[in-house]
Amino acid sequence: MIPSALINVMVKAARRAGRSLKRDFGEVENLQVSMKGPADFVSKADKRAEEMLYDDLAKARPGYGFIGEEGGTREGSDKSHTWIVDPLDGTTNFLHGIPHFAISIGLVRDDTPIAGVIYNPANEELYVAERGKGAFLNDTRLRVANRNQLHDCVIGCGLPHIGRGDFAQNQREMLALQPKVAGLRRFGTASLDLAAVAAGRFDGFWERNLSPWDIAAGIVMIREAGGTVGDINGGDPLKTGDIVAGNEIIHGTLVRILKPLT
Repeated sequence: MIPSALINVMVKAARRAGRSLKRDFGEVENLQVSMKGPADFVSKADKRAEEMLYDDLAKARPGYGFIGEEGGTREGSDKSHTWIVDPLDGTTNFLHGIPHFAISIGLVRDDTPIAGVIYNPANEELYVAERGKGAFLNDTRLRVANRNQLHDCVIGCGLPHIGRGDFAQNQREMLALQPKVAGLRRFGTASLDLAAVAAGRFDGFWERNLSPWDIAAGIVMIREAGGTVGDINGGDPLKTGDIVAGNEIIHGTLVRILKPLT
């Protein structure tokens, strides 16, 4: 892939913030033994990474709006373009010293994701996608898996936790899907889960109650890898927070199972 100027801007910002997170991640293990624990430290690392991303993206595209998990919405003079950014997706993993977390940068034009970068600085996996130009992992072109029988599929998912999510809803969905699939996986970083669908590692993915910064980059990633992504009830996942993804057949199969459980 010959990256566009836009992708170069996004990758440069992700890598700079990633170096900061990687240094901070190296300190987390040392903090595990303290009484206070690393939570405050990780919160500061998260906010610092977002400010670095904002500074780099705003410098390169000064008119674009910016929505970040930590800093909220910052209006831009260009009302058509908005960065949607999660500076540290997988905070709980990061907090516990699990090297499965990511920086997620999505660019939305008139409510449609047009470019995305998802970067795990712990293992240097860099996913990039731009509308009409394909999706790539470290320069390797991505395609969604072509399995079309649910019993052959490994499906990624989310699980509710304290203070977030509908436990009863999730239990109904698990009971409906577990007997029909080869396996379910919950890794705790939605952006990387969506990237895994684009890469064919997961055959599909679903989760409810996500935020735009969790999924903006992943949506364009999957579409550019030939997949289908949408809301469980046919709406826009950026607005509802409910998402289902896979190839066309698996996406449709998951929707048929999940929709009646809503």
